[in-house]
Amino acid sequence: MPVLLQLDSLLGVLYKLYNTTNAEDYRKGEHVMSALEEFGRFFKEMRVKEGETLRSFCQRNSLDAGNISKLERGLIAPSKTREKLDEYAQYLKIEKGSDDWFRFYDLASACSGMIPPDILDDKQLAAKLPLLFRTLRGQDVPDEKLPDLAELIRRS
Repeated sequence: MPVLLQLDSLLGVLYKLYNTTNAEDYRKGEHVMSALEEFGRFFKEMRVKEGETLRSFCQRNSLDAGNISKLERGLIAPSKTREKLDEYAQYLKIEKGSDDWFRFYDLASACSGMIPPDILDDKQLAAKLPLLFRTLRGQDVPDEKLPDLAELIRRS
């Protein structure tokens, strides 16, 4: 997947995480979906897309329906282990390298408060993360960093 699509996916996840903790939204009575809820919604969407009920999905894959129900409702976090996430992705028939595959792993990383490993492995992209975080927080970007931010936005 091109770095720009990875960045776009990361921006979306970070934006949701930032807005999830925005107290002003809660004061207004607006519900902003948490990372756990977003992961659960996506998990369920992938399961339903395959035409599976919760019960049939869990029976076919020897999973506990109660835990998967909690996962889909955003009540528990997805596993932090790559092996378990790989199992879930396989059960959900998410094609490796597809947009859904990256979204699945990006959302799981966001739930555990981690930056996806493939983002950190890209040294150029990882070097721009502090600028991205600063921007998402609404903090001023130093003048010398404005060209980097403009380039980041232009390419995404």
